[in-house]
Amino acid sequence: MVISKKYDHLTVEVYRDRADLGAAAAQQVGETLIGLIREKGEARIVFASAASQNEFLSGLCEYPGIDWSKVTAFHQDEWVGVPMDRDYSFGGFIKRKLFDVVHPGTVCYLDGMAADMAAECDRYGRILTEKPLDIIILGVGENGHIAFNEPHEADFNDPKIMKLITLDERCRQQQKNDFGFASIDDVPRMGVTVTIPVIRKAGHVFVVVPGARKSEAVAAALTGPVSENCPASILRTMDSAALLLDLDAAGQVEELSG
Repeated sequence: MVISKKYDHLTVEVYRDRADLGAAAAQQVGETLIGLIREKGEARIVFASAASQNEFLSGLCEYPGIDWSKVTAFHQDEWVGVPMDRDYSFGGFIKRKLFDVVHPGTVCYLDGMAADMAAECDRYGRILTEKPLDIIILGVGENGHIAFNEPHEADFNDPKIMKLITLDERCRQQQKNDFGFASIDDVPRMGVTVTIPVIRKAGHVFVVVPGARKSEAVAAALTGPVSENCPASILRTMDSAALLLDLDAAGQVEELSG
């Protein structure tokens, strides 16, 4: 670790590069899972699906001592109208990168192809919250979103558990870059996401953010107002959260840039 600092309630840790960040995140999440399973006999965890998570997910796959049979696993968002066998399906991504490797005892997938997406949000929300969530893994979008809570639709007091959203153009451009869409016109315009109050209630929140493309959003989240205009800023109100960065992601915050 290069730097550790508090921003209001939020713990922020900065690591030298993506590899160190991924290894540290895997260790922290792995040890938390082991402790929860020892204490409770089970753990419920929600994963982010994005290229920013690759090093962390690889490290978690190899982390020793986790009894994955005791884990109930979710993913936090999905495109509307995208089947899981597409390369850019979020459910398909986390299935390939993690679930097919470690085989959690229970895996719950969002159905982006459901005929009634409002009903699918209700179904998934009921399963998601039938017991407390122990861990949520997040990234931060280039526009400051967490999960798919976009700045123009984020609600810190959202009454919903899951909801339909429309993606803003900066987010769609990020998805094009992350998933290799041929053009911006190919990027879906709608998704479903877990809402911010659900994130705030989780026992542990680990936010894994590498790369210079995220540095503007990180700076806004840490040094700007706590506002839905930068949804990630809500992390500063959360004792349960840890924001793990590499030096590139921290680069626009002078006291974190090493």
